[in-house]
Amino acid sequence: MNLFRAMEISGSGLSAQRTVTHVISMNLANIQTTWTEEGGPYVRKQAVLSPSPISSKFSGILAGRLNPELMGVKAEVRVDDTRSPQMVFDPSHPHADETGYVTLPNVNLLEEMVALLAAARSYEANVTAFNSAKGMVLKALEIGK
Repeated sequence: MNLFRAMEISGSGLSAQRTVTHVISMNLANIQTTWTEEGGPYVRKQAVLSPSPISSKFSGILAGRLNPELMGVKAEVRVDDTRSPQMVFDPSHPHADETGYVTLPNVNLLEEMVALLAAARSYEANVTAFNSAKGMVLKALEIGK
């Protein structure tokens, strides 16, 4: 396998995990948001990873079709979480309904922290793979000395 292609694959993984981390931080930042511009509580977002060609250039797409195991990864942000929001009794809250219940977002702190830890580990693994490929390229350049 081409070492530069390996670095491109690791780079796509780094970009995808950065997106995942960004989505998780948005969820954590809005864990208590009871009212948004759209109306209602904040709805949890998810980052879904899917395979993609390594580059958007024709050569990268063609190489991905000819050799499908050399695919990169991309992250898409979705708002399709089907869990219902939490209802908490707090009649003094400004967004409480007529029965005194406040609708909180469907964000679970524990799940988000576990997902954040997994994304950080995946990011570290991609950095390690990228640095290994870079080290091999540098060693290959020293062969002619």
